[in-house]
Amino acid sequence: MSRQIGIAVIGFGWMGQAHSRSFARIPSLFPDRVADPRLVICADNVATRTEEAVRSFGFEHGTTDPAEAIEHPDVDVVVVSAPNMLHEELSVAAAEAGKHVFCEKPVGGTPEQTARVELAARKAGVITGVGYNYRWAPLVLYAKQLIVDGVLGEITNYRGRFFSMYGADPLGLLSWRFEHDGAGYGVSSDILSHSIDLAMMLNGPIDEVVGLERTFIPLRPIPSPGEGNHYDRGKPGDPTGPVTNEDYAGCMARFANGAVGNFEASRAIVGPQSQMAFEIYGTNGSIQWNLETMNEMRIFLANKVEVETTSGREVDVLHDGYTTVYAGDRYPYHGAFVPGDANAIGYEDLKVIEDYNFLTAVANGMQHEPGFTEALAYVSVQAALIRSWSSNGWEKVTSVGLGS
Repeated sequence: MSRQIGIAVIGFGWMGQAHSRSFARIPSLFPDRVADPRLVICADNVATRTEEAVRSFGFEHGTTDPAEAIEHPDVDVVVVSAPNMLHEELSVAAAEAGKHVFCEKPVGGTPEQTARVELAARKAGVITGVGYNYRWAPLVLYAKQLIVDGVLGEITNYRGRFFSMYGADPLGLLSWRFEHDGAGYGVSSDILSHSIDLAMMLNGPIDEVVGLERTFIPLRPIPSPGEGNHYDRGKPGDPTGPVTNEDYAGCMARFANGAVGNFEASRAIVGPQSQMAFEIYGTNGSIQWNLETMNEMRIFLANKVEVETTSGREVDVLHDGYTTVYAGDRYPYHGAFVPGDANAIGYEDLKVIEDYNFLTAVANGMQHEPGFTEALAYVSVQAALIRSWSSNGWEKVTSVGLGS
C-alpha cells in the first residue's frame, strides 16, 4: 500500500499550478509508486487563486498566510513556487519546521540567499528538491547514458543556450521577474541556471568562467497590483517602471574534465520561442537537443563502416551525418504517458516526472537529485560569472556554501 504524503504549495501562479496538476496525475501514471500525494493546502497572496486551488485543483484548504501552510500538521512537503526573492524566507521556515522542501529554481534571488537556504536545510536534515525539470526529459536522460557509457568518447566541447522571447516585447509587463527586488538577478537566475545545471549534470563541474551581461529593454509597463506575469502585455502610453536586472547573460567556461564550453541566455531575443538547447561534442560523436523539439535528438557517431568494393575493403564515409532519434517508450519514463515511438510528451509531463521522483525520495527517506546541493553548485558558477562582469576577466568557481 502506498504511503500518503501531505503537500503544501506556496505560490499559485503558473508554476504552482503546474506542480499541483502534476501531483494529482501521479497515481494514474505510476501504478508502482511507493507514495500517494495528498493536496492539503495552497497558499497565495491573492485570495481568488487559493479559492481556485480548492475548487478546481483538489486542495483541501486555501490560505493567504504562508505560515499556515507550512505549519499545517498534515503537511510533509512544502513546494515553494513564489517569486525568487521569497525563496529564502519560505524555504528556511519550512526546513526549520521539519518539512521536506521542494523549491523552484534558483532557490533564492542571489547566490548568497541560496547558500543560506542550503545551510538551513542541511542543518534541519530535510530532503530537498529543486525545479531543474529539463533534466527529466527522456532523451536528455538518454544523452546522459550515452556519455556515461563512453559512446561519445572524451567530451571536448559543450554549447548551452536558453533563448526565449518572453521579454522581447517592450510592452511586456514589469512583472517581478524584471525587478531585482522580486527576482534578484535576471536571466542568470531565471533561465541560464537551467542551461548550466544541465551542463554540469551531463559533463561535470565547471572550473572557471568569463562573461558579460546586458539589459536591452530598460523600461516596461507597470502591472496592476497582484496582476500580470511575464507573458502579459501592457498598452502604449501605460506608465512604466525601470527594469533592474539583466535581459542577457553569456559566458565561456572551462570544465573540470578539460572540456571547453560557452553559454548564452536571453529573454529579449527575437526568433527563438523557448530554445533551451545543448550541443555536446566528443572524440567519437556528438548530440544535439532542443526543448522546442524536445521529442527529437540529433546524434552523430564517428565510427566508420568498412564495405567490400571491387578494389578491396574501404571505409564508407558517404553516410556521414546526423541521425534524428525520436522519443518513445524505450526511453526512461516516456511510456508512462504514451506508448510507442514518436508519440510526443510535453512540458508539464516533465514536471510530473520531477514530482514523482521527489515524492519517491521522500517516501524512501533518500535525498533527491537535483536538490539544494545542486542549486548551490549552480549559484557558485553564477557568482563567478557576476564577478567577471566587473573584472572583465576569468574568474575561478568557488563554492558560496556556508559552514555547518
